[in-house]
Amino acid sequence: MNYITREKLYSNPNNIKYLRENSTWYKKLNRGIPIEQMIEEMKERYGLRFKDKVEKIGTGMDLINAFMNVTKE
Repeated sequence: MNYITREKLYSNPNNIKYLRENSTWYKKLNRGIPIEQMIEEMKERYGLRFKDKVEKIGTGMDLINAFMNVTKE
């Protein structure tokens, strides 16, 4: 694994956690597959993408709206 890959890997604790949970990425990174692929997979798995965050906010707003409607009655 080259120096730049290791720097990107250790810059975020979620990267390390994901790498330890999915050890096949050790081989892939050593063989030259870009770390960006692993980071995208990690973000999808942990729900860290922008789409996931917006969805989480929407769900929270729906919950608040439902609660407000129950208290009005």
